[in-house]
Amino acid sequence: MARRTLYFHFLLATVAVALIIAVTIIGMRFKADLHAATARVSVGSQIVQTPCGPIEYALAGSGPPLLMIHGAGGGFDQGLKFGAPLARAGFTVIAPSRFGYLRTPLPHDASPAAQADAHACLLDALGLERVVALGGSAGAPSAIQFCLQYPQRCSAMVLLVPAIFPSDGAEPPSKPSRTAQMVIRMTLRSDLVFWLATHLARDTMIESILATPIKDFEGADSGEQRRVRTILREILPISRRAQGLWADATITTAPSHYAFDGITSPTLVIATRNDLFGTLAGSRLAARRIPRARLIEYPDGGHVWVGRQAEVWPAIVAFLNASDHLPIAARQ
Repeated sequence: MARRTLYFHFLLATVAVALIIAVTIIGMRFKADLHAATARVSVGSQIVQTPCGPIEYALAGSGPPLLMIHGAGGGFDQGLKFGAPLARAGFTVIAPSRFGYLRTPLPHDASPAAQADAHACLLDALGLERVVALGGSAGAPSAIQFCLQYPQRCSAMVLLVPAIFPSDGAEPPSKPSRTAQMVIRMTLRSDLVFWLATHLARDTMIESILATPIKDFEGADSGEQRRVRTILREILPISRRAQGLWADATITTAPSHYAFDGITSPTLVIATRNDLFGTLAGSRLAARRIPRARLIEYPDGGHVWVGRQAEVWPAIVAFLNASDHLPIAARQ
């Protein structure tokens, strides 16, 4: 009996030591990754003071000016990352951090209309009269409002998997599963929880946070899989994006009315049929009601168009280069 008791105590001590070592290693890895993520978003941007408040932004490329309006979980860094193909194609990418993201504070009014005013304030500060407005995901509402409120400043508009759910005819988005809702609520509250989830529940995160079917991810080539993993990983530090994320959640789930027929700019809408956020119906409605709109619809790829990267950006570049409304001084 004494030997069994001794062995049991030894086993418990061994397990305890192993747990302590594991927790220590995990803690060190988390701190290192969080430090790297924080360092990454602490450089490469600047803040300009405007009548709409301080706005963080970054620039890349040269050529026709293009306002890259990031989606949920983004910031100037996401705008630069997504806009890199356009910078390489000969556009000046202007990548702001929207309200509540990184170093752009969240004002009392964070509506799409107020965001559109902030876009105009940023252009004034940069001395730009007209730009292409590209709104991705939750950045689409403010892109639409910008082109409605400032038609003379919007040379063309691109809506990429737009998170718009207008109440005037489009089907409401399907609600995420209970598991997805739980994952979203938990991971948006803590850098540590988000980091753990990306390591321990990657597939669930891809389907819930990135709204992309895991079968599309698994069927993509290694480069595309790496791109999706990078998008997910670079949401960290989520604590510096939390205010913007919650604001976006309120905006994109509330009933909305868009005066689509008042948009005068040539418009391209890009959607996927299996976007788990349910953006297809709103995309189709926008394309039908915007007078000069064209819709490109892919059968798969989810919300981050996995497997379609080599098609999406060339299509956008071709559309913009064919537009008669780009600034003459910026033509190629």
